[in-house]
Amino acid sequence: MISSQPQLRAVQVVRYVTPLREGGSLPAIIEADDEFLYVLKFRGAGQGVKVLIAELLAGEIARTLGLRIPEIVFATLDPVMSRTEPDEEIQDLLKASGGVNLGLHYLSGAITFDAVVNTIDATLASQIVWLDCLITNVDRTARNTNMLMWHKELWLIDHGASLYFHHSGQNWQEQSQRPFTQVKDHVLLPQASELEQADAIFRTILTPQRIQSIVSLIPDEWLEEAFPTESALESRKMYSQFLTTRIASSEIFVNEANYARKALI
Repeated sequence: MISSQPQLRAVQVVRYVTPLREGGSLPAIIEADDEFLYVLKFRGAGQGVKVLIAELLAGEIARTLGLRIPEIVFATLDPVMSRTEPDEEIQDLLKASGGVNLGLHYLSGAITFDAVVNTIDATLASQIVWLDCLITNVDRTARNTNMLMWHKELWLIDHGASLYFHHSGQNWQEQSQRPFTQVKDHVLLPQASELEQADAIFRTILTPQRIQSIVSLIPDEWLEEAFPTESALESRKMYSQFLTTRIASSEIFVNEANYARKALI
């Protein structure tokens, strides 16, 4: 089912449970004041709040399209928690991450998607490939699928590497209309035989108004921290225009994906 106006809950971090060392940004499992566990992405880690912005936008776009994403929440962390953490690296991370961070509901017992073992139909594969071309997600390869099987259903995770234009400092208008050449490495590309059908449906769903409502979720403090020389309003406008331009010219990345797929099969 396609969601309407996106809304995110806010929780308070009450306990640091364990680090997830496989992530470059040192995510961790935490407990919140609602007694649920979340995978926390820290604003003080790695490339900072831009990773959180990408995770938020990509996740809520995917949810709007009807794909399965763990619930995303705003998770406020008090840096005083660092006092009880014996690991110095984690201490520094907690100190640097005071304020609003991003949490994703922890899917306990989920297993990593394996393209050899798990069968995905052409419709779902095409939808996921289309999404990743839109958000320029370079991190859905056979080496690192960033997908989980949970209760026999496929869930998408870890979109912090998406929207990489905001790291480059290059002209975002130009990048919004570039083909996504990294699609050639997408783990689901061989099964994605219905890209045109996905494109036709998803373009009608992701209207400029829908994109603006998703972009409006980004906290001003994240935007001000990520782009200190710009106002939050201008930075928000940049994300909205990048995505709406990319959707309007989606035939560019659909054609690139089809070309890459033909080279595989």
